[in-house]
Amino acid sequence: MSFSRRAKKPPAPLAEPALYDYAVKALGRRMRTESELRRLLVSRAEPGPSGEAQIKSVLTRLKEHGYLNDASFAETYARLRQENEKFGARRVRQDLRQKGVRSDLIDRTLEARYAKSNEEALARQHLERKRLAKPANEKETARIVRRLVAAGFSTAVIYRILRQWDVPCESLAALDSLSNETDADPRED
Repeated sequence: MSFSRRAKKPPAPLAEPALYDYAVKALGRRMRTESELRRLLVSRAEPGPSGEAQIKSVLTRLKEHGYLNDASFAETYARLRQENEKFGARRVRQDLRQKGVRSDLIDRTLEARYAKSNEEALARQHLERKRLAKPANEKETARIVRRLVAAGFSTAVIYRILRQWDVPCESLAALDSLSNETDADPRED
């Protein structure tokens, strides 16, 4: 006996007042960038130029009321990722780009947020938060390097920490190929 799945009908397009209410509720669930909210609204608005005009009007109203502000979002996001997750600037930059924040706004936010911070101290806090101890072998060393790279720290800081832990030189040499790949990350451009 087979069960057929019925294709869900797309929701009916919303008029502008209902679209505004939908946007406010979406922002009430979590902070969003203008780009993220626009993507949500496109799926609920009428297709075509009239829907685009409604979306533009809704976004303008949200900005006027102070519900939608990419600068505030970027600052809050960067602060929370630095203070709570102990992420480096590279990781926060990548995340903000994925969320659709403009590059100039990302640069200003990260410069203000990370200018006074010590990247090595932040990396050590990240290691402590993740309960990562001194590696005992090459495999654990590689694991720690991968975790720190994913958290947004530069390879210079990672190697400095590993040298202070007295990680054997052959373990560090084995990781040179990994560091060359991460330094030339195409997503950083």
